[in-house]
Amino acid sequence: MASFKAIVIALGAITLCSAAPAPDIDPALNQALAGFEHDEHPDLRGVVVLRDGRVVAERYYNGETASTLHDVRSAGKSVTALLVGIAIDRGKIHGVDDTVSTYWPESKGSAIGDVAIRDILTMRSGLAAFDEDPTSAGNEDKLDAAPDPLAFLLSVPRADLPGLRYRYNSITAYAASVVVAKATGRSMANIARISLFEPLGIRRWQWASDAAGYTKGQGNLSLTLRDFAGIGEMVRGEGLYRGRRIISAGWIRDALVPRVGISDSDPYAEGYGYFWYSKVQQINGKPVPVSFASGNGGNKIYVIPSRKMVVAITSSAYGHGYGQRRSEAILKTVLETDLP
Repeated sequence: MASFKAIVIALGAITLCSAAPAPDIDPALNQALAGFEHDEHPDLRGVVVLRDGRVVAERYYNGETASTLHDVRSAGKSVTALLVGIAIDRGKIHGVDDTVSTYWPESKGSAIGDVAIRDILTMRSGLAAFDEDPTSAGNEDKLDAAPDPLAFLLSVPRADLPGLRYRYNSITAYAASVVVAKATGRSMANIARISLFEPLGIRRWQWASDAAGYTKGQGNLSLTLRDFAGIGEMVRGEGLYRGRRIISAGWIRDALVPRVGISDSDPYAEGYGYFWYSKVQQINGKPVPVSFASGNGGNKIYVIPSRKMVVAITSSAYGHGYGQRRSEAILKTVLETDLP
């Protein structure tokens, strides 16, 4: 696989709504979003709300526009999970009980090689990797700095038996992208272009690759806000988008099912599925289940099936905890305004 630094942008028309009905703006929701224009931190970028696939509220902040490509950081992990599902749907990966070495024979005998894909997708690989600990052997900064990322991944030792402990780390998601590439014979970004982005009408995007030419499945994906929301709308439709089957409904359900309880380590989530989070929000005394993709700085795709709604947020509060708090506050404001 040839080494290159970033996947070339596929140029073309913007998105979600290029072929969609004209936006039917909800004045109350739009007014609610306007309230965040005066946030004390000038790094909120955009919010779009879809109801039944239509844009009902949309606002941009601090210089962002509808055409801006925004780095959604670790929300890209959730897209990686979708691509694992596509590879399974197409028979390139047999199932989540297969180990990494099934598709990457050179990894056999290493700590990562013996891990089942299921444990990769739920952050239970057992690797000595923890992104919040800079001294961790598999810390994401060390992965980014490695001249040979594959060799680095193979060198990370085991801290626990696979499947026992949730430990959030980017190298595990990177392993998923390597598996997709090895299983399909193509870069994961290429699979994304053909099997996910183009069917969703996404023409402009960037997904960085590493020094070895493998797509950074741990993040580094840039999308417009509406395209970001479009991915959420496909997920809300259990793999259907505008009548077209993109991913099997079974995979979407499997990806969203909470498989690990994480509320003790994450104040903004209760469960973790296949690189997708979940939390039941209490809105006016009533429970509202939400599944979501989440990236550093407050980048979110919130999928709310009971409201037939998707809320996508882009934010550049990278490295600041207030970004996550603000995005949850935006979600709650939308849900409180959009009373059923």
